[in-house]
Amino acid sequence: MSARERLRQLKGECPCVLPSMLMCDFTNLEREIRRLEDAGVKGLHLDVMDGQFVPNFTYGLTIVEAVRKLTDLPLDVHLMMNRAEEYLKSFAEVGSDIMTVHVEATSDVADALGKIRGLGVASGLALNPSTSMESVTPYLDQCDLVLVMSVPAGFGGQSFHEEALTRIASLREQGGKDLLIEVDGGVNSSTISRCVTAGADLLVVGSAIFRQESYQDAIRNLEGLVQQA
Repeated sequence: MSARERLRQLKGECPCVLPSMLMCDFTNLEREIRRLEDAGVKGLHLDVMDGQFVPNFTYGLTIVEAVRKLTDLPLDVHLMMNRAEEYLKSFAEVGSDIMTVHVEATSDVADALGKIRGLGVASGLALNPSTSMESVTPYLDQCDLVLVMSVPAGFGGQSFHEEALTRIASLREQGGKDLLIEVDGGVNSSTISRCVTAGADLLVVGSAIFRQESYQDAIRNLEGLVQQA
């Protein structure tokens, strides 16, 4: 299945929960993915951090490649790194279906988004809570997805910034029905319904899944709240 086919598959499931693999047990990666698949997740969110753009360092190409070998689920790869445009081809080759770059860390946003689409991958643009909305609106027609960070990028387990709801609603109005709107940071059973009501399609969840004893119960509960919103 191609990246574009996986994107269409994912769009057909929206709104939906995407587990953030940042918080999974990497010593048992295959087991973690099987648990998530058994729980019925529709895709996986992978956070790549370089220790420079954000003050945290996670994983890179080898983990994305390993995850792709273990599952056919859509892989939503969030590149929290400086000069991400230099690595787009490599991340596409190892199996990314969506690649999201940060408007704050990309020297030529239009060029980067064009390169992503040229690789046959869905193009995403992310912005931090302190970044103005005006920084992303000129590029909406080049985006398949906009990622609204509801916490500063870099670490899991942070509290939700309420302003994200206003941003999601504004993007839904400006971007139309075809633009995927994603929210990441502090999304849990207390905030997820409001994100969906505001217009979010993809809801990235970390601790509200991975810190629970049963992934299946956690995801069932979250998906239930999504459907009720």
